[in-house]
Amino acid sequence: MAGVKVRHGEWVVVCDGKKALVLENVGDAKFPNLKTLSVFSHPDARTHELGTDAPGRSFSSAGTSRSAVEQTDWHDQEEQRFLHKLASHLDVELKAGKTKALIVIAPPRALGVLRQVYSHDVRRALQAEIDKDLVKLPVHEIEKQLFP
Repeated sequence: MAGVKVRHGEWVVVCDGKKALVLENVGDAKFPNLKTLSVFSHPDARTHELGTDAPGRSFSSAGTSRSAVEQTDWHDQEEQRFLHKLASHLDVELKAGKTKALIVIAPPRALGVLRQVYSHDVRRALQAEIDKDLVKLPVHEIEKQLFP
């Protein structure tokens, strides 16, 4: 991650499927100083609060055999919904002129979800994607990871 340049006013978005930090560089490229603009999170609900259906059964079109249908992963759906909302928020903020450039830092799985839903404006503003899980670190530790 060494060598990441974040100019004044650019945003660093650090997230996973449950939490996101939107940080702005109030310093400059040589002496970055990240400040928290927004923190987004969704509660980690228990599975029975997310959905209660038992796995379904499907019937074969020929014969009398039945097979189980894979159970819905409610936590995965919630994480994807959260990341979709984050991508939408970034799009709105870019269109409003709040920043012109973004760096996104997230675990590979979250990056995969985000890549599928980035708007054209977010793709254009994206300076870098870094596949690290840093969202649980305090901002000064994130700075140390980005700017050693």
